Amino acid sequence: MIGREAVASKEMIEDALGDEMEELREPPFADVPHAHPLWGKIAAAIREVYDPEIPVNLYELGLIYHVEIDSDNNVFVKMSLTAPGCPVAGEMPGMVEDAVRTVEEIGTEKTVEVELIWDPPWTPAMMAETAKLQLNMF
Repeated sequence: MIGREAVASKEMIEDALGDEMEELREPPFADVPHAHPLWGKIAAAIREVYDPEIPVNLYELGLIYHVEIDSDNNVFVKMSLTAPGCPVAGEMPGMVEDAVRTVEEIGTEKTVEVELIWDPPWTPAMMAETAKLQLNMF
């Protein structure tokens, strides 16, 4: 567990970075369909899901590997965890699904599938710069 004193707040980082913040939010590994009209809403929803052990959201941690949105607005997500032995491994995919379903155009009418994958294994290099800053890993 990371000590609270070692973690910079999201607000502190946003204030310091200003306009550069949005550019730094993208994890280098995420394979996502930025051109889809719902992409921004889905990404924002996923950014509301935090790892219970690390005060950083799953998206910026680099745990979301792939998001596919089909022409009917069904969503398919491939994600990983920081470690296979994560104590909330069984809960995280459901948390991501619930978050995606908060997008009005998806709701309960569309399919949302979240698959937990382990290849490639997650590494800290997959984290967005903002996550590294929050965890003082720069």
